[in-house]
Amino acid sequence: MNKIRVALAAAVLFVTTTTAVQAQAPLKIGYTSVEYVLSQMPESKQIESDLKAYSGQLEAQLKSKYAEYQTKAKAYETGAATMPDPVKADKEKELTNLQQSIQEFQRSADQSLQQKQQTLLKPALDKLQKTIDAVADENGYTYILNSDGGGGSPVLLHGPKDGDVSDLILKKMGVTPGAAQAAPAKAAPVAPAATPAATPSKTKVKTKK
Repeated sequence: MNKIRVALAAAVLFVTTTTAVQAQAPLKIGYTSVEYVLSQMPESKQIESDLKAYSGQLEAQLKSKYAEYQTKAKAYETGAATMPDPVKADKEKELTNLQQSIQEFQRSADQSLQQKQQTLLKPALDKLQKTIDAVADENGYTYILNSDGGGGSPVLLHGPKDGDVSDLILKKMGVTPGAAQAAPAKAAPVAPAATPAATPSKTKVKTKK
């Protein structure tokens, strides 16, 4: 199961201090793996299930469009030799439009899937942020960093084990650290059912590969 890469608003989760005593206290820095914590949260299974179902709906629509294209392309190829030129030109235009529609749907479906993922993740991320704030306040942490790779490399390159607050965050949410939970699936591009048959050369439209 692929681990999810969460694009947070900032690579460093900043926790502010509010009292003069806290402001004068020694700097204390902790870190956590957002990916690990999310994978342990009960919400992760539902997020994965919902994302998979949504992806399935988009793929079904895409397959339907491909089937329509292939049916009409086959009919064109079968009857092209006997078609009057105006009818032939009309059929070629229809096939070109269908092919462009499929390609546009593919692009919009990928964007829609990413947006759906963000929508599903938002409540879990909000809950995680509130819990991180609470853990930081209760344990005197001034900053908590995200140890996951963000932008190609993790924010935290080295840190002591006792600085890892991941388990504290999970316990604060009532989750047993290390419990077997599946991480939410990363939103993968909607895969086409098949490569559409090339439109007649007269249309000069290349098949998307």
